[in-house]
Amino acid sequence: MAALAGCPIPSAPVIYCVVPEALADELFDKLETYYAEDPNVTVIVDRRRASRRERGSSGGGNRERRDRRRSRVTGELPPLASE
Repeated sequence: MAALAGCPIPSAPVIYCVVPEALADELFDKLETYYAEDPNVTVIVDRRRASRRERGSSGGGNRERRDRRRSRVTGELPPLASE
């Protein structure tokens, strides 16, 4: 797989330390300091308001639901050659 321009291929797996938004004020700075020496760990705050997988959820809100199959070709098929 080729790297995207300007995006290096990581040599080790990236670990995301996800902090719930309710605990961000208390934990974010502490965790960033704790993992500062580890380049494979990124501390992030989870800012999602609700699960996108819940029934009736619009997810991002901009999703268009459509049939992804190709539309049929209009017209008639030519007759098959008989033997």
